[in-house]
Amino acid sequence: MDVPLQYINYYSSLLGNILLSADDGGLTGLWFEQQRHFATFLTGCEQTANLPVFNEVRRWLDAYFAGHNPDFTPQLHMIGTDFQRSVWRILLTIPYGQIVTYGQIAEKLAAERGVPKMSARAVGSAVGRNHISLIIPCHRVVGSNGDPTGYAGGIERKVALLKIEADGRRRGDIKK
Repeated sequence: MDVPLQYINYYSSLLGNILLSADDGGLTGLWFEQQRHFATFLTGCEQTANLPVFNEVRRWLDAYFAGHNPDFTPQLHMIGTDFQRSVWRILLTIPYGQIVTYGQIAEKLAAERGVPKMSARAVGSAVGRNHISLIIPCHRVVGSNGDPTGYAGGIERKVALLKIEADGRRRGDIKK
């Protein structure tokens, strides 16, 4: 996987510091510090910069952490395998304040690919390798029993993020 030159910046959120990375194609990473798979493809040679995409991401995060459903998506550059990117594109379709299961994503992916079945475990692995947390909403994926499982940023953060969205939905903040 060839990764172009990356630029980094930081965002301080109510749930901890966030590292942002981008290239000329858009946002490539958004990780809570210390999370699993943190900055996976970064090499330490990145340059700190204040790119326009970082300003856009900050605006998105400010709205999100204020309890609102951002009405735009910053320019994204998803770096991963074809399978991972397919799963991440499905994650982008999960509405604000709603949840789906790994199995439901597997069913949707199978239908898209015209195959009878996809592995929910493989989907879970791809969800866990999402480099652009929050904006690609992997926190909206739960276990088959509805329990919040498997979030690289930590289950406590996943629960907090789902609460932020539930509160926003209760206020009627469900802009598309």
